[in-house]
Amino acid sequence: MLEIAKEDIVARLAFDNPWWDAGPATKIAFQDRPRRTYFASFFRTVSDTSVRRAIVLMGPRRVGKTVMVYQAIRGLLDGGTPATRILYLSLETPIYTGLPLARLLGFFLEKFGHRRESPLHIFFDEIQYLKDWEVHLKSLVDSYPDYKFVVTGSAAAALRLKSTESGAGRFSDYVLPPLTFAEYLMFINRDSELVEVVAAGDPNRDDGPRYRAKDIAELNHEFVNYLNFGGYPEAVFSATIRGDPGQYIKSDIIDKVLLRDLPSLYGINDIQELNRLFTTLAYNTGNEVSLEGLSQSSGVAKNTIKRYLEYLEAAFLIRRVERIDQNAKRFKRALYFKVYLTNSSMRAALFGQIGADSEAMGPLTETAIYSQWQQRQANQLYYARWTTGEIDIVSLASAEQRPQWVVEVKWSDRPFKARGELDNCVEFVSKNPQIEQPIVITTRTVAAENVEYRGVQFAFAPSSVYAYTLGSRVLMKTLSGFGSVT
Repeated sequence: MLEIAKEDIVARLAFDNPWWDAGPATKIAFQDRPRRTYFASFFRTVSDTSVRRAIVLMGPRRVGKTVMVYQAIRGLLDGGTPATRILYLSLETPIYTGLPLARLLGFFLEKFGHRRESPLHIFFDEIQYLKDWEVHLKSLVDSYPDYKFVVTGSAAAALRLKSTESGAGRFSDYVLPPLTFAEYLMFINRDSELVEVVAAGDPNRDDGPRYRAKDIAELNHEFVNYLNFGGYPEAVFSATIRGDPGQYIKSDIIDKVLLRDLPSLYGINDIQELNRLFTTLAYNTGNEVSLEGLSQSSGVAKNTIKRYLEYLEAAFLIRRVERIDQNAKRFKRALYFKVYLTNSSMRAALFGQIGADSEAMGPLTETAIYSQWQQRQANQLYYARWTTGEIDIVSLASAEQRPQWVVEVKWSDRPFKARGELDNCVEFVSKNPQIEQPIVITTRTVAAENVEYRGVQFAFAPSSVYAYTLGSRVLMKTLSGFGSVT
């Protein structure tokens, strides 16, 4: 088999690292793009060479992982790191296909005469395209403890599962989610125009500021835009993508994961079968489904569906939420569950954009509110359903598995006047009296506090304001770090 010449590989490395020749003054890709709120914490970790762990930055496609890496390189150069001590390469580049990480690193070390104890920053983008990448990376971390290794990847299944097996004590994992609604408003410079703080929050209860809308009509208009395309930074900045998000999101994000990433990782032969299942799930985001129902509607066998659900969830396309009963007890057999897209914009890409009065606004609003939580408390959120009622979001305390608080998500002002629609909440509280009050009911436009009905306190908040509040509080948590160690 003919091998690619070393000179060609080194030439490509130089092309991918223009700062080697031009120095710190060179213009770095995406350096002028607004930085995500997650960047500050990420860059602190990249800059900290005292911790001898590789950083594994994971997340869905097109949420800004590569952009954040380039911005980190910009920050390193601005901070005085010599340009020749920074290596970036994308393993998606054909010329690097199949080459071990050690060999690619060796070309860099040889070119500049770097020693093992040299303080270097090494960035490997799209790491999942290298077979057994985690074994190679672990070896490099052990062999070159003074180097700071940073890798990114979109196929979370390979990253998560393999890193926990082979990278114990060597990797720090970070997840970069889609834009929150708060970030979206910041990116379009409308947050201070449309939202204001009304209370600072109580740090003893681990909650942040409370907000209200300055102009609920305009805030809801942007919320609908957010549902249609606002989860992806590039869509926010590009009028072309906003004009046709279906072509961009479906072909460049969904299809690449369904048709390339997952089949290559798991040896899936029937790609259309996986595609049919995902299409069914996307259309029914926010609705309760069952294995039996999914099998009938998608034409995929139940055992296969179980496997595919794990793949889709690991690839950051969906999130499953388990069902509990009116006593907040989990079922031994999870026959029914809800599936949410991690980014509501994927539904719009597949089935067309929606308006504020669309029938899909209800489930998509619920999808968006669930997505604001991202990784925070994700494993503690459930929904409750029983013969006479349902609660959209229930948070269970991790230790006692007892409900702490509940939220009922609506894109309607009707429950504020038709109080009988709150009977399900009253029933659930009667079975679980320890639940925090007031119970939050999201609406389309109504905001009201201290509303009592049948002995239970309720607070009404527009869904757009509630989504902004959640996203803002999650972003505040990132200021102190958003990684986890494996």
